[in-house]
Amino acid sequence: MDHRAFLKSLSVAQKNALTSRSDSAGLLHLAGHVGLILLLGLLIGLGMPFWWLLIVPQGIAIAFLFTLQHECTHKTPFRSDWLNEWAGQATGFLIVQPFLWFRYFHFAHHRFTNLPEGDPELSGLPKPDSWPSFWWHLSTVTYWRDKVVLLWTNAVGDPSADYLPVNAIPRIRREARLMIAGYALVLLFTLAVSPVLFWVWVLPLMTGFPVLRLYLLAEHGRCPTVANMFENTRTTFTNRIVRFLAWNMPYHCEHHTYPQVPFFRLAELHVILRDRLRVTSDGYREFTNDYVSRF
Repeated sequence: MDHRAFLKSLSVAQKNALTSRSDSAGLLHLAGHVGLILLLGLLIGLGMPFWWLLIVPQGIAIAFLFTLQHECTHKTPFRSDWLNEWAGQATGFLIVQPFLWFRYFHFAHHRFTNLPEGDPELSGLPKPDSWPSFWWHLSTVTYWRDKVVLLWTNAVGDPSADYLPVNAIPRIRREARLMIAGYALVLLFTLAVSPVLFWVWVLPLMTGFPVLRLYLLAEHGRCPTVANMFENTRTTFTNRIVRFLAWNMPYHCEHHTYPQVPFFRLAELHVILRDRLRVTSDGYREFTNDYVSRF
């Protein structure tokens, strides 16, 4: 049974229960994630003893807002669509990833998951296959370069791509221009008023982002290039802290099998389909050890 047959096997009642959204569940999780970022940022900003030890944890907490933005593309974290849009835009600004553009990019990824001929995630640099390429991947140098190029292209160039509908380009361009204007204000504030945003946001994000890159590598890395979501996507069993920061996305096969299921119901979906999972890892350390052992 592939993922399509599995979805057909679910009753209407099961589908309705699994896909029901909730503002309260989403806002509670958001409060915890944002609260952690604000607390760490406050301790760094006040220069508390050993504040510099909090730079990387702060960066990890901010970088993993990517998983919230990712969920917002599906409009699942919150019942209210405006909340999904607001959270997607806000997180996009914080992690330098335009939300509207990413929604179309990500939908193409779901449509052609791990298939080289259509998945835009596979159109850039290949997954690392040696120690030098692995460390280069984790350095995130090319990631930040590509984000700068993307923003500039979307703002003043030609953002056309196979996954972008023509009628979306004006909105994509406006989004990029607003983001660039926002970053210009941040730079002006940093130079003229205070460098606090550099210490509590920019530097942490740059130092914490490699952890997100390593986490994302587990989602489809070393998975078969086939259309069946039970085979081309990995579920990684991990602890509550990682699941919290990643908005339950370690249940990644479950998410790809049924993207309309909100993050807080993925554990329920996992119980239903866990015997059908083909690619799993018992933690990110196990995945990484297995991944690099094949170099």
